[in-house]
Amino acid sequence: MKHFKDLGLAETVLKAVEAEGYTSPTPIQAQVIPAMLDGRDVLGTAQTGTGKTASFVLPLLNRLADDHQRPAAKTCGTLILAPTRELAAQIADSVRAYGKYGRQSVAVVVGGVKPGPQIKAMARGVDILVATPGRLMDHMQGGAIRLDQTTTVILDEADQMLDLGFMPAIRKIMSKVPAKRQTALLSATMPKPIRALANDFLSNPVEVAVETVAKPIELIDQSVILVDRSSKRRILTETLSSNDVERAIVFTRTKRGADKVQRFLADAGLSAAAIHGNKSQSQRERAIKAFK
Repeated sequence: MKHFKDLGLAETVLKAVEAEGYTSPTPIQAQVIPAMLDGRDVLGTAQTGTGKTASFVLPLLNRLADDHQRPAAKTCGTLILAPTRELAAQIADSVRAYGKYGRQSVAVVVGGVKPGPQIKAMARGVDILVATPGRLMDHMQGGAIRLDQTTTVILDEADQMLDLGFMPAIRKIMSKVPAKRQTALLSATMPKPIRALANDFLSNPVEVAVETVAKPIELIDQSVILVDRSSKRRILTETLSSNDVERAIVFTRTKRGADKVQRFLADAGLSAAAIHGNKSQSQRERAIKAFK
């Protein structure tokens, strides 16, 4: 399909997609959206940056545009599980952007922030809840969130949730969701534990695989610079100081290493911020906002 209008989406959704500057769906969107609109479970494998988020957000919003019923207190119609706070926030931003002409409600439940506002947000119930597994379990155990009326579950970046040790929590969460539901599992890779999870929780899913798993997207050029340890910081500074570099992400092995590199770059006159698990949520959000 060459255009979003060919997918059968509601006018309010199409209007928002157009406002965001998109006219043609990516390959994964062209396959996942029709499957979800038909009520099918979906098992999708695609690289980061291929449009996975819109592939499930758009059909969710389309359903709410066609048949919007107010959720009961402390419940959600759709649950989207994500591995990190930042991804959860990005998904919620996409829901708001693509749903700007609709009437849906969305809440974000993640760790690293005070639970009170999250409990208040869920008190009346929401259409779409975006959550990380750990904090969601906390609220479920405290009675602030119920999943007995959830009709759709999205497991986004499932392989990352596996790497972070969330599989036991996900299984407990899924045990609280009605058996009659629509489920989509999306992942960049498909290791055996993820396949096993899909077999347990998806019913006759439509399988979508876009391009070779773990292959870099075409927009990325890769190169390697071999240097001895003592020269790493100098070379890094010279590389980032180049006129060709407007923004950059530097990955380090440890949290302490991230702080040390940030200080070194700042001392060299470069604007830099560190982000890792020991930072507060407000610090992480400021760093992401500044990077954008």
